[in-house]
Amino acid sequence: MGCAGFTCSKHSLCALNILYIMVSLLMIGIAAWGKWFGLVSSFQVVGGVIGVGVFLFFVALAGLIGAMKHHQVLLFFYMIVLFMVFIVQFAVSSACLTINKEQQDHLLEVGWNNSESTRRDVEKSINCCGFRRVDPNGTCDAACFPNHSCLPCADKIREHAGKVLHFVGGIGLFFSFTEILGVWITYRYRNQKDPRANPGAFL
Repeated sequence: MGCAGFTCSKHSLCALNILYIMVSLLMIGIAAWGKWFGLVSSFQVVGGVIGVGVFLFFVALAGLIGAMKHHQVLLFFYMIVLFMVFIVQFAVSSACLTINKEQQDHLLEVGWNNSESTRRDVEKSINCCGFRRVDPNGTCDAACFPNHSCLPCADKIREHAGKVLHFVGGIGLFFSFTEILGVWITYRYRNQKDPRANPGAFL
């Protein structure tokens, strides 16, 4: 039987969902590891990453069970959810790749002002203080602050943020195409008959 057959569709869908499960567990593990070792102190960031990982895990688990049992209802809901995830992820990934410098600066400053814990993490990790200027009377966790040798974080963040946005956008775009592939395989697989359940249907 060629790759267009029932068995190939089933195995392809199972393999795709096993990949998603591994990615979800990796996301959860990295977020928990970063929080445990104090690399990230922001509960919102860690909670968000873990939440996305748990959501992806359950979606992939539903897809895997549906593929193994050829369960029509599970496969239908899996296909719908995966298509919605594809739309959101494709839009976000495209935005990451096409965002201009002014929009990037605005988003960075909004994020900087809205989260004190994230601000402390950034100052400590890239050794800088303040966004556009250093306040000598303020507080800063950077190693350079006691020596009054710190520079503002804006330029350093822009350098890192541009690379991160392009990297995240590229990875997100890649996975969005695997999701639309999953939707297509699921749609085809749902409409195929299981030869073991009714062999006479192919005679």
